[in-house]
Amino acid sequence: MLSALSIVVRLAWDLVQWCGLALRQRESLEAEILFLRRQLALYRERGVKPRRVWRWKSRAGRPPIPKELRELIRRMAEDNPVWGQERIANELLLKLGLRVSPRTVAKYMPRPSAGRPRGGQRWSTFLRNHARGVIACDFLVAVTSTFRVLYVLVVIEHHTRRLIHFNVTAHPTAKWMRQQLREAVGREERYEYLLHDRDAIFSAELDESIRRLGLRVLKSPPRSPKANSICERVIGTIRTECLDWLIPLSEVHLRQTLKVWVTHYNRGRPHSALGPGVPDPPVHLSVPLPKSRHRLADFHSVQAKAILGGLHREYSLGRAQYKSAVLCGLDREFADHSRCSRFIRGVGT
Repeated sequence: MLSALSIVVRLAWDLVQWCGLALRQRESLEAEILFLRRQLALYRERGVKPRRVWRWKSRAGRPPIPKELRELIRRMAEDNPVWGQERIANELLLKLGLRVSPRTVAKYMPRPSAGRPRGGQRWSTFLRNHARGVIACDFLVAVTSTFRVLYVLVVIEHHTRRLIHFNVTAHPTAKWMRQQLREAVGREERYEYLLHDRDAIFSAELDESIRRLGLRVLKSPPRSPKANSICERVIGTIRTECLDWLIPLSEVHLRQTLKVWVTHYNRGRPHSALGPGVPDPPVHLSVPLPKSRHRLADFHSVQAKAILGGLHREYSLGRAQYKSAVLCGLDREFADHSRCSRFIRGVGT
């Protein structure tokens, strides 16, 4: 009813305006025509097309929001794929004080790709959320000095990046693989998922045996090594930090070498993804921070432990061997040799 009434009022107003134009004097019409001709001449002289000008002045819709806000909306939508337009608008209003309507948010949200609909969870997000219960396994190949091909199985824990098991064999079979997984999972930790690729050794019977161990099998997509990126990364680390620098003489030699390196990896090698941190740190690893950023604490020295014949070294703090030398070298109050000697004789050596 109201819409019909508003239409009638607008038609009546248009009729009144047409009547007013009919009653206008001829001089006023000629003056308006002269003004319009002058305006068109100026447009032609300056190369401006009136149609573009009026189209720009009479453009429809609200003015665009600032560029920074548009980029923020896109970033929030990409970082949180399960959020919709209402959630993003509420986040902007309640936490950032930016008042944007949900329809405007939907206008600037990125369009979902054809392979993944909006709202789907990323594979990396799933792995991070279940990192405490996910282990991954994969094989790498090593060649001995007699050109014998050996297969190395590694099993890594996602949450701590700890290598929980490894072994070497020349003929990997499903039976051998089943036994290795029993040894890896049969510990105090309880895992929920086992991630592996689609190698032929992971047969349906082996997956069924894995399920009997209380694990759910996660198979990475075909030709997608990034889906098992943590295990692929540790394999690359084994190559660049260990196997690329020596030639295994036999299966026993390779197993002993990897045993030393895995112990170093779990208990002595810093890992950037942990903060940095060590996957399985020893009890004495925590060191109190000294007062100075670039000087050791008093009565301490740096000790080095060779790994794999000096290929790597682990560094730690220890007590200085010569107490008198530490006192003389670090304490500024006793810089003079005679005063330092009297002090040492007083406290004892």
